[in-house]
Amino acid sequence: MRKTLEILGTGLKMALGEFRSNKLRTFLSLFGITIGIFCIIGVLATVNSLEKNVQKDIKALGSNTIFIDKWDYSGQIPYWKLLNRPSPKYHEMDLLRKAVPEAANIAFALQRMDKVEFQDEKLDNVRMYGISEDFSNIQTIEVIDGRYLQQTDFDYASNSAVIGYKVAEELFGKPERAVGKMVNIYNRNVNIVGLIKKQGSSIIGGWEFDNCVLLPYAFMKTLVREDRSDPVIMLQGKEMIPMKALRDEVTGAMRSIRKLKPTQADNFSLNDVDAFGEFAAGIFSGINMGGFFIAILSLFVGMFGVANIMFVTVRERTPQIGLKKAIGAKKMTIMMEFLMESAFLCILGGMIGLLLVFLLTLAISSSIGFPITISIKIMTIAVSICIIVGVLAGIIPASIASKMDPVVAIRSK
Repeated sequence: MRKTLEILGTGLKMALGEFRSNKLRTFLSLFGITIGIFCIIGVLATVNSLEKNVQKDIKALGSNTIFIDKWDYSGQIPYWKLLNRPSPKYHEMDLLRKAVPEAANIAFALQRMDKVEFQDEKLDNVRMYGISEDFSNIQTIEVIDGRYLQQTDFDYASNSAVIGYKVAEELFGKPERAVGKMVNIYNRNVNIVGLIKKQGSSIIGGWEFDNCVLLPYAFMKTLVREDRSDPVIMLQGKEMIPMKALRDEVTGAMRSIRKLKPTQADNFSLNDVDAFGEFAAGIFSGINMGGFFIAILSLFVGMFGVANIMFVTVRERTPQIGLKKAIGAKKMTIMMEFLMESAFLCILGGMIGLLLVFLLTLAISSSIGFPITISIKIMTIAVSICIIVGVLAGIIPASIASKMDPVVAIRSK
């Protein structure tokens, strides 16, 4: 153990000595390692952070949830084949509640983009949602001022609304002024009873609660035509119910509700939130692999640069090597010293690359609105790659040094 620590210490001292005595040569040779690590860690950190945010946005749609819609969210079915499908109906939600005991929550929602007016202020392209009672059990909605929609609002089709943070900010200047105000929607006065906590931007879009108005379904259907409001049924399975089993139950129930014959194709789509997450994970995995292989090219260039340093170093230290061997140093000891020096040089180049990536993540995080982080796992990968590249770059020079004849090496001066 002590001998190993001595070899490690000697390798580190040699690497630092090489850098101090030949700063420019060493830096230029390590530049390939720096760029390679910068590319690999930059790609891994960016893609990993993007994936985390996408997965978070997907989970926000509702865990273990199926969206029953006429539209297929995967894009695998041609658009024209979906046009003539019937839209989901509110009564189908009630029938599904009875037919699928595995369902924990079932909600119905109408969706439209329209304008909201308050006195002289007008805001276009606001998301209007006409929702049923279980909507808040599937979606996480935190009201920071006022209240959420109550059962009486749903039962009596009241003109109450819960408003998004961005909508409140743009209409009233200060969001906290929104509760208690009357706004105009579809030429009807609507009373704002609650303000939703600011959610922030979403990569995949999703519900965008910052830019929305939540209305009771029974009230919204008096304002707009249901079949022109992109209705959707959301069904959340109970815990421990496998998604495949839940999909099979819902498929059978929907086919029965719509009286489809065995030979007829489904005229509805079951859009699985968990499947979105798996699909996104596959895409990001492919991006990671592509970026990794591109960066490997830079690392190969850097490896040859480090190998060049080690060949020069072996030549410069030939007399020292001969002297060490003459006083009893073993081949393995000489070899390990040069391998450690090579590895430490690569780690030094990798640390410079990591520093550059860290500075880049700070700049990107502030510009795109969500944090990009370098995880411990990614840093471990970086150090491991540096060590592997260092060993590969130094293996031949170290082998040459360990096999030198001590007498010939000492006389080479």
